[in-house]
Amino acid sequence: MKAAVVLGLGQSPAYADFPDPEPAEGAHLISVTASAITPLARSRAAGAHYSSENTFPFVAGMDGVGRLADGSRVYFLLPKPPDGGFAERTLAPSAQCQPLPDGLDDVTAAALANPGMSSSAAFARAGLGTGETVLVNGATGAAGRLAVQIAKRLGAKKVIATGRNLALLEALGADATIPLVADSEAQETLFRDAFADGVDVVVDYLWGRSAEGLLAAASKVGARRRLRFVQVGSASGGEINLPSAVLRSIPIELMGSGLGSVPYERLMASLAEVFRMAESGGLSLATRTLPLSDFAAAWALDDSATRTVLTMGAQ
Repeated sequence: MKAAVVLGLGQSPAYADFPDPEPAEGAHLISVTASAITPLARSRAAGAHYSSENTFPFVAGMDGVGRLADGSRVYFLLPKPPDGGFAERTLAPSAQCQPLPDGLDDVTAAALANPGMSSSAAFARAGLGTGETVLVNGATGAAGRLAVQIAKRLGAKKVIATGRNLALLEALGADATIPLVADSEAQETLFRDAFADGVDVVVDYLWGRSAEGLLAAASKVGARRRLRFVQVGSASGGEINLPSAVLRSIPIELMGSGLGSVPYERLMASLAEVFRMAESGGLSLATRTLPLSDFAAAWALDDSATRTVLTMGAQ
């Protein structure tokens, strides 16, 4: 079969032949129809993600949509190595497969699944309640944009979004926006104004300097409400400087949300909720499609504004 194959550490996936997956107990053989190129898929392919196994060769792609032998449509998460999502066929654990609603097409499901599951799982980790205020740090990426929409659907009273394209965030339904600026002191001042009115949940896709500013601002304002800070992505850096005073001065809970920190059954439950929202037309994400045979061109595209979905066979 054809697939996007990683031959060694540091090598980009290449369109090539790869052996068909062998049937295995507790797993589904899936004819893949659509699989999205995500930051997680790129990171795992490069061997840079903490969940990377780096046993070569392997097929890139961590999830997708396809057909079972009986024709039913499923979303699948983390196929069994060395198989992956960027292939004509794959093998995925049955417990990590989710039936698709009839009203949701394959490409939309593939595009929404990873960022939507990321956002929904983060809110579940935080225990977001109706009427609470959410701040999404780094809301212009795919997951951040969906987090703004999902927070509103989950009953958040107010959603504050940070980013560089404020018009986009307002169009998605953010109640307030905060620009990300280069000056650290100016940035912290902007963040303090947000915390002065009260924030219950922060979902952070950036980490790095902006996360430091958020934590410092919350500490200096002296938040009285319990603040749940959920770390999801690290687009701005993998480490921060965390003063001990932040942990002592406010009622804060720091937690992560991702592979390993969230059980697979909870991830799949979060995904089912995202699919229900999407089927009713409540979520939007810009997408483009290319066939698997154009993998090299698809891999080179900038996915910051538009999610690229590889397609295989009949949709």
